Amino acid sequence: GMDKVLVSTGKDDWGTPQAIYDALNKEFGFTLDACADESNYKHENYYTAAVDGLKMNWGGQIVFCNPPYSKKTKKNPGQEAWIKKCFEESSEHGATVVMLIPSRTDTKAFHNFILGKAKEIRFVEGRLKFEIARQQCKEAAPFPSMVVIYDGTPGGSGTTKVKRY
Repeated sequence: GMDKVLVSTGKDDWGTPQAIYDALNKEFGFTLDACADESNYKHENYYTAAVDGLKMNWGGQIVFCNPPYSKKTKKNPGQEAWIKKCFEESSEHGATVVMLIPSRTDTKAFHNFILGKAKEIRFVEGRLKFEIARQQCKEAAPFPSMVVIYDGTPGGSGTTKVKRY
């Protein structure tokens, strides 16, 4: 059934659990979902792959971003490009960006664009149950998650607070 599909690590349509989005939206008041599709967008103002949020200017927005979790291929920019974009849009264009990604502290992207640059990292305890076509999956994700917050500080905030979500 549907749950078998979930174990592929390169999955690109992991829908954000509604409860997590709602809590973050209450805190931040999002104006844009930067990386979505017709089946999983969380804000009525959203970019699909056709629009390509990586090419857009997010300046002045309060952005939620749950980017593709796959690695870079010829056709797909991959997760690192989105992490870099979230950092750059905040540090260069003043966007507030809240990103939900797998908690992987060993990656180049984590060390180059998150650690010491994000304002805050919130490590999610346990594993999230993502949504497919707006239905919560029975199985939890095969990876831990973190919420990364950029506050629009030029060059990044320089200090990263860590907390449990």
